Amino acid sequence: MNEIHGRRGTDGRRRDPAVVILCLMLFLILGASDARAARIKDLADIQGVRQNQLVGYGLIVGLEGTGDGKKSVFTNRAVSSMLEKMGIPVSPEEIKTKNIASVMVTAVLPPFARAGSRIDVVVSSIGDAGNLQGGTLVLTPLKGVDGKVYAVAQGSISTGGFAVEGNASTVQKNFLTVGRVPAGAVIEREVPFDFSGKDGLTLMLRQPDFTTCSRVADAINHRFPGAAAHAADPGTVQVKVAGEYSGDIVRFATLIEGLEVNPDVAARVIINERTGTVVMGQDVRISAVAVAHGNLSVQITEGAAVSQPREFSRRGETVVVPETDIAVEEGSNNLMLMDAGATIGGVVRALNALGVTPRDLIAILQAIKAAGALQAQLEII
Repeated sequence: MNEIHGRRGTDGRRRDPAVVILCLMLFLILGASDARAARIKDLADIQGVRQNQLVGYGLIVGLEGTGDGKKSVFTNRAVSSMLEKMGIPVSPEEIKTKNIASVMVTAVLPPFARAGSRIDVVVSSIGDAGNLQGGTLVLTPLKGVDGKVYAVAQGSISTGGFAVEGNASTVQKNFLTVGRVPAGAVIEREVPFDFSGKDGLTLMLRQPDFTTCSRVADAINHRFPGAAAHAADPGTVQVKVAGEYSGDIVRFATLIEGLEVNPDVAARVIINERTGTVVMGQDVRISAVAVAHGNLSVQITEGAAVSQPREFSRRGETVVVPETDIAVEEGSNNLMLMDAGATIGGVVRALNALGVTPRDLIAILQAIKAAGALQAQLEII
């Protein structure tokens, strides 16, 4: 009989094939278990590290007759007020130009933004202007929710589109009443936030979950035994800065964000009836259920049969007889049995065997949920 010999390792010893196969299986299992791992950075935010919305009212000048018309009375008043501040008193009734448009200017103030840095702004027409292309935004203060000015914006507008008009047709690309000013705002005021002086961090999960929150706390405690992380609620993890990082909280936060955790997601089926989209998570399970789906097609054709007399007939008359043809066709799909605990792959294969369309799949999933066999949340958006 032939003997099976294992391979020799780098040390010259023979390796048992069973040991090699076992190690390979463990490697695959461990690799599969880590396939769902995600960084804490992608699962949670640090409390206090957030963006702030800014908004302001501005004027765009230099338009080629595509600005606001007579209906936008607030534009003329704003232009009159601006000119008056420059020492040129003009009443709103005297302003007849169409080269100016009123816009709302919005921007996002990033966390830890410093005075002097620049951010992008978006301008959106609030009047009846037809095109903002080629215009220039006049100096506009941007305020936060507290009413304080945090940035000032000014610059040329980029709409990312064009409009060409002729006598009989018009060609337009993208929306020309919304534009951007890249790096058009200069930050003038900083949001006060002392991050380096904190003695602890609060992590806020983007999707609160008891299991995920506990796993995040366990991962931090395993990596930093002195951190004393604990889950305050399903969406919050409070972490005390470890002693060795008491003077370097930025590095401590960096290391925490890099830790990997397997998030636990509730089984959920999302249905969008407007587009016919169905999305099912991998944890969706279905109890033992039999499904049959057949289509009933009814086609009705209306017609008319006309009977008329021969030529030169004295007593004959034309008679119209209506005719109706009805054809009924019913699908012959058989019952499809889905075993208990079927995974998402089994569900998809079983439903594909029935030849269902996305629209049919929506009706089938709703019926399975009504029967109590769908072990998942069914959400219709």
